[in-house]
Order: sequence, then structure tokens, then C-alpha cells
Amino acid sequence: MADGSRTGGACRSLVVNGFTNSVLDPDAPMLGPVENGGTVIANTAPGCWGPMITPSLRGGHEVTRPVAVEGAEPGDAIAIRIRDITVTSVATASGHDSSPAGFCLGDPYVAARCPTCDALWPETHVEGIGQEAVRCNVCGNAVTPFAIVHGYTVTFDDTRSVGLTLPKAAAETIAHDADHYAALPDASHQHSILVYAPSDMPGALVRMRPFLGQLGTCPSKAMPDSHNAGDFGAFLVGAPHPYALSPEELARHKTDGHMDIDAVRPGAILVCPVKVKGAGLYMGDMHAGQGDGEIAGHTMDVAGSVTLQVEVVKDYPIDGPVLFPLAEDLPPMARPFTAEEKARGERLARRWDVAALEEVAPVSVIGTGANLNIAIENGLERAATLLDLSVAEIRNRATINGAIEIGRAPGVIQVTFLAPLDRLDAVGLGDYAREQYGL
Repeated sequence: MADGSRTGGACRSLVVNGFTNSVLDPDAPMLGPVENGGTVIANTAPGCWGPMITPSLRGGHEVTRPVAVEGAEPGDAIAIRIRDITVTSVATASGHDSSPAGFCLGDPYVAARCPTCDALWPETHVEGIGQEAVRCNVCGNAVTPFAIVHGYTVTFDDTRSVGLTLPKAAAETIAHDADHYAALPDASHQHSILVYAPSDMPGALVRMRPFLGQLGTCPSKAMPDSHNAGDFGAFLVGAPHPYALSPEELARHKTDGHMDIDAVRPGAILVCPVKVKGAGLYMGDMHAGQGDGEIAGHTMDVAGSVTLQVEVVKDYPIDGPVLFPLAEDLPPMARPFTAEEKARGERLARRWDVAALEEVAPVSVIGTGANLNIAIENGLERAATLLDLSVAEIRNRATINGAIEIGRAPGVIQVTFLAPLDRLDAVGLGDYAREQYGL
């Protein structure tokens, strides 16, 4: 369901309540269109664990239905200003996973199966609580494509500032009313991971710093949402299920919307490539907080409300996202120079006969790949193409005025550095840097 502020033509604002079956399909009808410069508001469902224990879903997340943006064509980009992200879940559960044998066709995220009746993507229901609570509707067998090896249930304070992991009795109390505590949206199809009631790490206080793990545009070929990135997408290459891709197809069609980068949070500006007419903006997999790398494989996935403003950028030269993080999220070497630093630099320039200081601005170019080394090469190559510089120069700039940051293991990174502002201007991104950093 979607509601617009007017009928006929593009909407100035659009409210999205619907979800995919965890597959991003460019041939499926999009919502909208929303006008260029318009606003999209959504109530998102938790990602990761809920969809992972819901075998009828065909990917690791449950994302919103894609929204068309007026005027967006393949070869363009859309710039997304993240206006607000608010957690609505009261609690969630998560942990490090394992994949029991026999419960999937090649990939437990994409092709879950019931080993008793051999149904692929079986419909299931919940009986009781615990790690065998999800049961096949046909045969009644417990269907567990994923198990929690070490996990926790966490509840949040009323201000959504901190969370606290719970002991067994409290986790089980929440598990018996899981959908309420998860605040699952009405249109969500997933089982809440709270029914598992993990409690291996009670009493841990955690900070909340919400962001979107999924934010991007529709790929140009149908693929599971969690695999719309170079690392998880590698699992589709040669896969035995219907969503198999060749390496060339993966590179051509993905848009790297599944990033799990903690800087994709309120105040940031994300620029995403467009590979289908209308772009197909989608979002989901909200995280209550996460350290770089998401090294456990999963974090605190929550439901929440999101407000975005979208704008078309014409003739975008690369096939992946670019991020303008909040200044406080930049690595120290990539932050804008202060007035004092510039004054010192100008004195050095006069002393050594340098005509002028280079005008620079922070930028973060996303790279993905089957592992972190491949992702770094991908990010460096994208940055070089974006700015029409050599990869060698990007390496130097990222070394002395930036950093390589890890979004997610096994293979999402940020090449973050101070870039020549005239090069950003040449590809239509300079004004986003000026807006973001007060340049």
C-alpha cells in the first residue's frame, strides 16, 4: 500500500507500507512515482534473523516494495537525504549463526526447505518458543535453516538511547508476545526472532545508533534482497536454486543496496546508481546499532520509521553507491580542514611557491566483493572512475587524507578520502559535499 499527496502524475510524498517476498524484481510493479525532490516515508520490518527463520521468504531480509522516482533513468543516480530513522521495536534478538544441514537448497538465506516433506519455501507457523518453534504447515516438522550458536535478547529504553541484554526468564516472557515487542508492521510476513528467546549474554548495556543496512535501488535482474551486493551476491554464482547468476550477470545487475554501513544514518546523503527506469528505491534491515564489520554476522535488527528525500542525479559514471557521511562519522584524516589548518597550509604554500591550496571535500565510495581484498580493489576502481583519476592516485589520497573502512565482513568497504572538489563538481556531486560539510 502507498499513499500520495495527490492523484495523477508524481506524488510529492509517498507512504510505503508494503514489503517484497525478499526478492527485488525489476519486472514487478513499483509504487509511485514520487516526484524528483519528493519525500518517501516507510515503516520498515526487521531484517536478518526474522526473515532467516521464515522459510517462505526468498532472501535474508524483508524490504519495502520499490518506489519509482520521476525522471530516473538507467545511467543516472538518485541522491537520498536521510531525514529520520526512528526505532519502533521494544526488543529484538540476535546472535552468531550456524546453518543446520538439510534445511536448504544450496543457500539457507534464499532457498529454505523442509527436509521432511521436501517442500521448497514452505509456509510455516510458530508453536511455542525456542529454536524449534517454527513448524512446517504441511508436515508439522521444525524447519530451522538457521540456528543461533550464541545469542542475546535485548530490550530498549523508552528514549531509544540504550539497550540491555536479558536473562532467560525475561527473554522467554518477551518470546511469548514476540510480534508485539518486535513491533512487526502489519504487512510483514516474517516470524519474529524473539520467539527463539536467546539469553547467552545477559546484563550487557549497549548504545543505540540506528541506521539502515539496506538502502538502495532495484537491481536490473531479480535477485534476493540480501544478496544485492558483491559479497553475499557471490553465493548466487552457480547456485542450484532458481536465482543463480553468472559472475558477469552479478556484476551487471546488482546495485549494492545491502551495505550494512553504520554511517548510513540520519543526516547522511547516499547516492545510488540507477539500473532500471524509475530507480526502484527500497529500504529495510534497520539496525539499532553496530560496530564496523558486523563481525558476528548479525546485529540488533529492528522495525522502525524512515523518512527520505530523493533527487535525481543525471549521468552518474559508476555502478555503485557514494556516501557523504556526517562529519563526525568521517575518519580523522578525511575530515574537512579547519580554518587554522588552512591558514598554516597557506603559509607553507607561500614559503614554497605553491600557487594555491587544492579545494577538497570528503567523499566515501563503496566497494563490494567476495572478500575484503576484492572489495577494496572494487572501491578504488570506482573512485578512480568517478573522479577521472588513476587508481594509484586514489590509493595515495586514501592513505594520506582518508582511510579504508569496513562496512561488513566478508566484503563491503568504504574508500573515504578528501577528493578534489572540482572533480566532484564535474559529476554533479560537489554541491552535496558543500551542503554536508559547510564548504
